Amino acid sequence: MSVTKSARSPQVATTVKLDLVSVPESAKKVQSQDPSPVNGSSSESSKKTKGITGFQTLIHLVKGNMGTGILGLPLAVKNAGILMGPLSLLVMGLIACHCMHILVRCAQRFCHRLNKPFMDYGDTVMHGLASCPNAWLQNHAHWGRHVVSFFLIITQLGFCCVYIVFLADNLKQVVEAVNSTTISCHKNETVVLTSTMDSRLYMLAFLPVLGLLVFIRNLRVLTIFSLLANISMLVSLVIIAQYIIQGIPDPSQLPLVASWKTYPLFFGTAIFSFESIGVVLPLENKMKDARRFPAILSLGMSIITSLYIAIGALGYLRFGEDIKASITLNLPNCWLYQSVKLLYVVGILCTYALQFYVPAEIIIPLAVSQVSKRWALPVDLSIRLAMVCLTCMLAILIPRLDLVLSLVGSVSSSALALIIPPLLEVTTYYEEGMSLLTITKDALISILGFMGFVVGTYQALDELIKSGNSLPVSNSTMFIQ
Repeated sequence: MSVTKSARSPQVATTVKLDLVSVPESAKKVQSQDPSPVNGSSSESSKKTKGITGFQTLIHLVKGNMGTGILGLPLAVKNAGILMGPLSLLVMGLIACHCMHILVRCAQRFCHRLNKPFMDYGDTVMHGLASCPNAWLQNHAHWGRHVVSFFLIITQLGFCCVYIVFLADNLKQVVEAVNSTTISCHKNETVVLTSTMDSRLYMLAFLPVLGLLVFIRNLRVLTIFSLLANISMLVSLVIIAQYIIQGIPDPSQLPLVASWKTYPLFFGTAIFSFESIGVVLPLENKMKDARRFPAILSLGMSIITSLYIAIGALGYLRFGEDIKASITLNLPNCWLYQSVKLLYVVGILCTYALQFYVPAEIIIPLAVSQVSKRWALPVDLSIRLAMVCLTCMLAILIPRLDLVLSLVGSVSSSALALIIPPLLEVTTYYEEGMSLLTITKDALISILGFMGFVVGTYQALDELIKSGNSLPVSNSTMFIQ
């Protein structure tokens, strides 16, 4: 799913992001050349006077990670164990934060070396390959940008697939329980849901709405949707948090360490949630005093990791083995908590168009450049509609929210967050001399990311094949309070 003004650059791959006001501005950098040193100096001085403060940077960084990924963490903790899950989240948070610092240092090094005011993820990887001692990599350095853009497209379209499944699951549950929804949230009663249409039909029902949303190309209009999404998700998350801390049962029956077979599913969902590495460079570039950014980044990731551990562990403790793919599906059948699902539905609908903009800005200009101006608009709209249909079709083929989260996280998020940054550090600093300890550390992190990529992808696909064409359990949830 990312986050602030310019936070969703084409090099972002992050869990669902809340504030993507200037996604397209950053996305266009994929298509443009690096600014010249002369223009860069003027731009840099302007940003110093008009940049964002440290507190604003912290807020943008934290709220950028509050999407659908955090709602799937309680199930992720179940797949790892009540002890192993939080400990693994802590370790992954530390590694993710370290990789972000690596990316920042490498980008700063190339900015100083090449006299550039700003360098995004793709540019940094490209220059990193160009500076490595291997001649073949130097000659093919431009592929570094293409690789980052490729994984970005996969990640962003994966986010969109997650959104469609999430929308269908939550709206289906609200509709099925509407006849028995009460005002009181404290009655002890069993709610039997009235069966309605297949969840995949709900996905198709959202298709016309999503198609109209992605036709919006005006950034000012998208800013309004971004603000609405932020408010909806923030209110929903506060309501969810106050509910799960009430009445936590005895946790002694929960396993400390779950089966190793389900741990790869935990990895995919967790790294999906932590994937916001593309946010750091645009945020650093927007700060008035970029020297403070490393400290703010560490503080922000500490808050994010603590929140993830709290929501994941408390959610699993609260609902135990009955935890669903999204914790919203476990909420009571009263209008307060049904409204949470509806608020998240509104927020995700608004965010879909923002997440969709990044791959659209990478793909569409390439296609439009091949036709005359007369056909530019029809081609633009046709590609947008085709991409929306593609995400809807993929969601219908994989209608399990937990597997979609894990698959997207394992396939693309692990590459952008864990595999590439350590390798980038080696290519950037190798000729200047690196200690054996640093090289070993970078190799271990990349190997960890690659293992998560392979095993997590295999496990998610294996679970998908085993489930066959059956509907996910979350699509027919019964809540017992």
